[in-house]
Amino acid sequence: MGKRVAIVQSSYIPWKGYFDLINAVDEFILFDDAQFTRRDWRNRNLVKTKDGLAWLSVPMKSTGKYLAPVRDMLTNGHKWRDKHWRTLAASYARAPYFKEYGPRFEALYLGSREERLSWVNRSFLEAICESLGIRTRISWSMDYELVEGQTERIVHLCRQTGTSTYISGPTARSYLGVAAFTAAGMDVVFFDYSGYPEYPQLFPPFEHRVSILDLLFNEGPHAPRRMLTFGSAP
Repeated sequence: MGKRVAIVQSSYIPWKGYFDLINAVDEFILFDDAQFTRRDWRNRNLVKTKDGLAWLSVPMKSTGKYLAPVRDMLTNGHKWRDKHWRTLAASYARAPYFKEYGPRFEALYLGSREERLSWVNRSFLEAICESLGIRTRISWSMDYELVEGQTERIVHLCRQTGTSTYISGPTARSYLGVAAFTAAGMDVVFFDYSGYPEYPQLFPPFEHRVSILDLLFNEGPHAPRRMLTFGSAP
């Protein structure tokens, strides 16, 4: 099948689709050389609470850094860690698998003083991947040589990794120059996030686009059954 690669900015405790994309490729490159965007998934995500959907937002030291890449962004202190964990614990204490999976994430929240957003995000991504049984290699865009140009940069990264098929999120259809990949001998596949089944979820109505922690705390080892790329998961 050749090597499959995806290149996406890191996100904070992202939704299940992000992890399906990771599971669909052989190497997942965190593109944190890209510019940090405010009010985006880089430093926040949604969870369910008894009062409805709530944002967990990591405060950033952003003064004078509005054009900085994600890799240069620092969190503003550590108080957010305790606040986020208290919100998660209060919201998911009655979830079937919270007692089993909660301690691992409690340790990530309360046992670290990491301030680099890229590394905060990566620590959660790796813990979640391990919980789901995802073994995809995760790397940084800064591990490779970068060139100018939106599509050109992605193509050049793919060339360096020996990519046969580049797998992209569906929103990139509007700007990704597919012809450049074809000229480089690579295929492009746009991932389809439709068709997710529902699962028993606290606090109706059901909501798909929340952090994958919702799925892990509610479904535990059965979480892959509710995803798209795991085949006949147990």
